[in-house]
Amino acid sequence: MSADSRARDDHAAEIGASFDVVVVGAGFAGLYMVHRLRGLGFTVRVYEAGGGVGGTWYWNRYPGARCDVESMQYSFSFSEDLDQQWDWSEKYAPQPEILAYANHVADRFDLRRDIRFDTRVTAATFDEDTRRWRIETDRGDNVSAQFCIMAVGCLSATNRPPFEGLETFKGPIYHTGEWPHDGVDFTGLRVGVIGTGSSAIQSIPIIAQQASALTVFQRTATYTVPAWNETLTPEYRAAIKADYPALRAKARARPTGFYFPFNMNPALEATPEDRERQYEEAWQRGGLPFLGAYGDLLFDKEANDTIAEFARRKIRGIVKDPATAELLCPDNVFGCKRLCVDTGYFETYNLPHVELVDVSRTPIERFTPRGIAVNGVEYPVDAIVCATGFAAMTGSFDRIRITGRNGLTLAEKWQAGPRTYLGLATVGFPNLFTITGPGSPSVLASMIQAIEQHVDWLADCIAHLRDIGAASIEPIDRYEDDWVAHVNEVSQVSLRSTCSSWYVGANIPGRPRVFMPYIGGFPVYVQKCNEVMSNGFEGFVIDGARSTNDAPQVRLTERWRVPLDVEVISPAAIAARRVPVV
Repeated sequence: MSADSRARDDHAAEIGASFDVVVVGAGFAGLYMVHRLRGLGFTVRVYEAGGGVGGTWYWNRYPGARCDVESMQYSFSFSEDLDQQWDWSEKYAPQPEILAYANHVADRFDLRRDIRFDTRVTAATFDEDTRRWRIETDRGDNVSAQFCIMAVGCLSATNRPPFEGLETFKGPIYHTGEWPHDGVDFTGLRVGVIGTGSSAIQSIPIIAQQASALTVFQRTATYTVPAWNETLTPEYRAAIKADYPALRAKARARPTGFYFPFNMNPALEATPEDRERQYEEAWQRGGLPFLGAYGDLLFDKEANDTIAEFARRKIRGIVKDPATAELLCPDNVFGCKRLCVDTGYFETYNLPHVELVDVSRTPIERFTPRGIAVNGVEYPVDAIVCATGFAAMTGSFDRIRITGRNGLTLAEKWQAGPRTYLGLATVGFPNLFTITGPGSPSVLASMIQAIEQHVDWLADCIAHLRDIGAASIEPIDRYEDDWVAHVNEVSQVSLRSTCSSWYVGANIPGRPRVFMPYIGGFPVYVQKCNEVMSNGFEGFVIDGARSTNDAPQVRLTERWRVPLDVEVISPAAIAARRVPVV
């Protein structure tokens, strides 16, 4: 932690302070959570490990970092004034602009006064006598709260593989998820990039512009679709702002929580010529909506083969060296791993100073003082970039010792895989909530919309508990078991469950293989959360004072109901349309 960073928040340790709620993390989830809690009159303290707000967008400053959801939808929807005031400059906002937006939100709603920066929560312990949480930090804070909310993010804990000889390398080693805030100049350097996931695909074209030589070490080839990024015109922004609520409503009716045209027809019912035309039109539009070319692409392997082969033909048509092109062609299901969005990624491999090294069959042996050794060959580099991703979904929880009833730690409970009810709470840990936790749409949805829905649900829940004077709320075993089973069951419907990806923790050796996000679709999930609340917090036990499982008197979650005139598209509905009507 730098002196400059500490100077921004040189607070004395809080010992014995008491709050209604402690929130861990000041990304988009933490920011909106404190805004809602403060509006309801709760006392709240937020602890943030970074030196500023923004979460993912505070840490991920690697070259080319930008969002893969279109800017006009990757934003908060809770404030119409905010919608009208903020102007996005590009179709896909770059990291500095998204971070500027997070800072604007923090300033506009005066959120910083409740946040303690440069402070990492190290422990959260439930006191069964007082039914309150005790939170400890690396700055010496020791405070209590009735509720503890984990807004720690799904992709926050960096994955740093323990390569042999790591400490012997003489040059700098960077991770894309913890990039130096003052940037890195690779001009004239020989650079090695390990990994070809999203952050590598975004950064490699830019690093290649600076480096004298670039060597990319690829374990698994990745499907990526061109972004065709562009500057947004004032007319385009004005047209969307003129009816933002309608766009938000249509977005909430989509499986991913953001709107784009979706062709529900099956790919295999189209002629090969029509499919080729449809794929080409979708490719020219670019971005994640490419997967919406047909409705059955993630449910029927034969249909998926048609789009996968189209994508491979595109790669072979771009990359001039046939051997390199074949290495860059994935051999797995299109979309079963995270689909990436790029600008000039495949074209980069046509540059004479860029080399691709396959480490799928012969992994990296070790780091040497001068480079990276693979299969007995040393590749000399001056700097190394680890684009090796994150311990997704649960990695940030692993950094904190969270202890619930009877001394049970969350790490112990989740040893065989995360278990939650709705991705919001877990048995044995009363009054502990997780925003976009395992078992919720989270990374399979537009994150800000998923965050807002969780925060609104939690705010209504906590306000209700205060209204009835309840001491605690906790899921019931049977309901948690049923939800975990449901999450696993619906994952089997989609081809996304068929390959090793970070969705199942496959990128971290020793992790249990469990499909962690909820794949049943954002609108279906929202409806389930609304039903749970409307049915008096069905599946939860509420204890203390006038404990009752009545529905809240005021339910702001109503704004999450999709209007009747908007068609809801869910994976189940798409899959159902694959079956011929007899």
